[in-house]
Amino acid sequence: MYDSILVATDGSDAASTAVEHAIELARRLEVPLYAIVVLDSRTEYDNAIVDPAEVDRRRRDQASSWLEGIEATARDEDLDVETTIRSGVPDEEIRAYADEVAVGAIVLGAQGRSSFRRALLGSTADRVVRLADQPVVVVDAGNE
Repeated sequence: MYDSILVATDGSDAASTAVEHAIELARRLEVPLYAIVVLDSRTEYDNAIVDPAEVDRRRRDQASSWLEGIEATARDEDLDVETTIRSGVPDEEIRAYADEVAVGAIVLGAQGRSSFRRALLGSTADRVVRLADQPVVVVDAGNE
């Protein structure tokens, strides 16, 4: 079916459900798992109150924590997993990484942390579904 799975996470409930789904899918298919967190470069802080370096450090620490959780769960399931943190526009970075590692399918949550929500899908999921070269599995946190 698929020779590898990529899951994108932003730590949201929808992304956590997608991670569970991706791990189960990779386990059942006995294929490698890849995981990505994209730090949205459009969320920049440039003022005297917020230190941009501190914000970046905290965002990277949080992203690392999410990926460490995926790595631990994958290990428990005896799965190989490769993780990465990227900066940029989330849907573009997800699609670029999927192409780089030649994944068979992408798994992501229906809505993430974006404050701009669409009616059915989050804007990142919508763009990945429309533009990715791979099949995309969109997981709704409410329908585990």
